[in-house]
Amino acid sequence: MNKKLKQFLKFTGRFILSIGAFIVLYLLAAFILAHIPVNSNPEKSNDVTIYINSNGVHTDILVPIKNDTKDWTRDILFSHTKSKDSIMKFVAFGWGDKGFYLETPQWSDLKASTALKAAFHLGTSAMHTRFYYKVKEDNECVKVTISKKDYKNLVKYIEDSFALDTNNKLQWIPNQSYGQYDAFYEANRKYSLFYTCNTWANNALKAANQKASLWTPYDKGIFYHYR
Repeated sequence: MNKKLKQFLKFTGRFILSIGAFIVLYLLAAFILAHIPVNSNPEKSNDVTIYINSNGVHTDILVPIKNDTKDWTRDILFSHTKSKDSIMKFVAFGWGDKGFYLETPQWSDLKASTALKAAFHLGTSAMHTRFYYKVKEDNECVKVTISKKDYKNLVKYIEDSFALDTNNKLQWIPNQSYGQYDAFYEANRKYSLFYTCNTWANNALKAANQKASLWTPYDKGIFYHYR
């Protein structure tokens, strides 16, 4: 066999083994660290009601539209949604890769280039917001009551996730939505295998001193601690 061919096959074999080992270690770390609890005994309080919601893949944090701690309608405008309906009670926040959000409304729309950019920290990020009039608890939507102090911490975490313009205003991404009640905004940080949309939501719960995983890239790691 040609010497160069042997070297090529040897290199290819090692490369494939390295990729396989990385995938195994990543999945093992995700499983183990997701099951390690943080803030397993949070302070009990009925001051503020929030919700943790998943669509089966992606986790959102839902908070009151307005209370004495924060009035989100000053930042997240009803006029940015198609409905412009102001009779709402909760607003959901989700962070993620901008390409995924805007170019992949359905999994069937996913492009390899979008996935690679997201996985390897090459894209940009966006915040997805959605208004709700009422929220229904089920297997993928958990109600949590927290103290005002913890809610203030959560508010700051969410605020810091938005990328601001030169006037310290949120940067709305116009003409982008999934439905009648949602809107997108520019965000800080970049998506990667190690910092996913669910990692963001998990860190939001950590910031609010609520039950969370030590680290998780997927929604099941969050909901494990609430079931």
